[in-house]
Amino acid sequence: MSKLKALLWDVDGTLAETERDGHRVAFNLAFEAFGLPWRWDDARYGQLLQVTGGRERLMHDMNSRPDAPPLAGERDALARALHAKKNTLYAELVAGTGIPLRGGVLELMHECLDQGVRMAIATTTSRSNLEALMRKHMGERWADWFGAVVCGEDVQRKKPDPEVFVKAMQALGVGPLEAVALEDSPGGVAAARAANCPVIVTRSFYFAQAAVEGAIAVGLGLHTREGWRPAPGARSPQPNAGQDDRIRLADIADWFTQRDTISDYP
Repeated sequence: MSKLKALLWDVDGTLAETERDGHRVAFNLAFEAFGLPWRWDDARYGQLLQVTGGRERLMHDMNSRPDAPPLAGERDALARALHAKKNTLYAELVAGTGIPLRGGVLELMHECLDQGVRMAIATTTSRSNLEALMRKHMGERWADWFGAVVCGEDVQRKKPDPEVFVKAMQALGVGPLEAVALEDSPGGVAAARAANCPVIVTRSFYFAQAAVEGAIAVGLGLHTREGWRPAPGARSPQPNAGQDDRIRLADIADWFTQRDTISDYP
């Protein structure tokens, strides 16, 4: 049985609720800055998340708008300009009011650092968006925490394609059965599975009820031991009385060792 050597972190929805509280808000501010009457509410943005990539979402949305530019080249130019403006606004939003990391994320990262489990970022969001979030919460030297950082600019195909996970594991020098991916969306799960990497799901706002296939564990978040399937702690140390009731690295390792008997926890 191989040993767990690395955690591969998704970003949007996994590290923080950046889709709901950051990207959606920044897109709407970009529309306003360009004098466009378009607005994405929670429901519409949730639908658009079926399309991977911000610029790609803009193009998809414009296909259904009668007031969008009629020519494909004009739409592409507008999408690129809007996306660039949105990224600037997102960075300002994160640096200003901030978007908190989800509960248990920093604690699990510190456990990895203390116990020699390597970490990588495996996201198809832009590097500028990632840097804005990580600098806010982890300081200017945030990248020192990770053995690899793979972003949207580093891959040709976005999730659910496995390329981002394959590149992250290659950069760490680990095999697919020596790492666990942490994800929140069906597309992210599909990408990890296609890379033959076991995956754990921490459900986010937009994917709270989404069907998930092939994850070795699914739960509400790293902040709580309640509601996980399978339940944590069968062979991992239980927290002492008075300790926070979060998911620990021992729980991740326990699910990892049971991966051959776990196939799908929707």
